[in-house]
Parts: sequence; structure tokens; C-alpha cells
Amino acid sequence: MFIGHYALGLAAKRLAPRTSLGTLFVAPTFADLLWPIFLLLGWEHAYVVPGPNPFLTLWLDDYPISHSLFTLILWGALFGYLYKRRSGDKRAALVIALLVVSHWVLDFITHRPDEPLYPGGPELGLGLWNYAAATVIVESVMLVAGIVIYLRNTRPRDGIGRWGFWGLIVLLAGSYYSTLFTPTPTDMRALAIGGIIFGWLFVLVAWWVDRHRDSGLGVRDSGSP
Repeated sequence: MFIGHYALGLAAKRLAPRTSLGTLFVAPTFADLLWPIFLLLGWEHAYVVPGPNPFLTLWLDDYPISHSLFTLILWGALFGYLYKRRSGDKRAALVIALLVVSHWVLDFITHRPDEPLYPGGPELGLGLWNYAAATVIVESVMLVAGIVIYLRNTRPRDGIGRWGFWGLIVLLAGSYYSTLFTPTPTDMRALAIGGIIFGWLFVLVAWWVDRHRDSGLGVRDSGSP
């Protein structure tokens, strides 16, 4: 899953209004921010198998440190603890911890059985990716729902807050839908570097846009000019 993770970050603004959208993007994609680094270090492994289904071309041999349920619970607890120490916001810290763990849940739904429960443990997956059209529909619905929830709980202060937000959505959606029609890179190093660059680009743009929006429970904004 890709934009589904970001959709949860957008929706989480409802529960953690004082938390930057950048942070709310880091949490549910934390596993994917770690994975390319571990891939470059040789700690985790993947390879490409060309095929007609764009979601099944990347085979993930092993990624227990970044993606197992057990390690994501640990990563989530650490992230939540550090956020609570910095902000004092217990509720937001819990939301962040749960968002980190949510990555495994969403990947369990979409992936083939390659999601480890713990390093060296059994690997699970319901395989939504086997059905490309269904995958796109599910993620698109999630993205729309996340956008609606975010807009209902924030409002733009200026043009950056208004149009920059839609630029962020175009960036996310464009990155996702373009992968349906472009071949997966066969160079794992290039794939990893691209993952690092784009993963943090989404986070930085989200942080920048969110700084130009007011947030709080009950705030409503249609996003129209």
C-alpha cells in the first residue's frame, strides 16, 4: 500500500490537531522510510520480477527490521515516547505510535504473504495486490476520505495553505498512479535512493503546507477558493 498510509496521516489530524502533518506522514510510513536505508546497507533484500500487475513486480525477500509487526510495535513505542517527551501531548503520542503499527496492518491486507510477525517468524498477507483494480479503488477511497477529514479539521491561513495542500495531493496521487504505467526500476540501489528522496519529500512538503493552515477540532474548510 502507498497512498493509503498517507491517507491515515491526513485523517489523524482529527485526533492530533496540534501535530504537524509532516510528523503524521512520518509515522504511518516509518517502515517505508527505514526500508530503503536497510536495503542499501544489505540488511534487507528485494528483487524485481517483471509482470503485468504493477503491484507484484517487487518481491520483498526479507525485511524483518523495518516491516515485522513486532519491530513496528517497538518502533511505534519509541516514536510515541520521544514525541511525548518533546511535546507533552499524550494523546498525539498514542496516535503516532498506532500510526506506525498501522503500516503492518495495511500491508497485511495488500501484500502477498511476506509480512513477518517478527524477525524469523511466519509471514502473512491477504493479497489484495493480486487484484490491481481493487487495490487502486481501495487506496483511492482512502485518500479521498483522508482529504475530507483533514479539510474539515483545518483551514488555510494563506495561499500556500490552500493551494500548497492541493499541490501535495497532486504530488502524492501523481507518484502513485504513475507507477501503474511505468516499469519498476531493476536497479535496487536506484530504487532505494528514490524511495528515500520521495519519502522525505512528501514529509517535508506536508510539514510546509501544514504550517500555513490552522487546525483544531470543529474547524471546517471546504478547500475551495
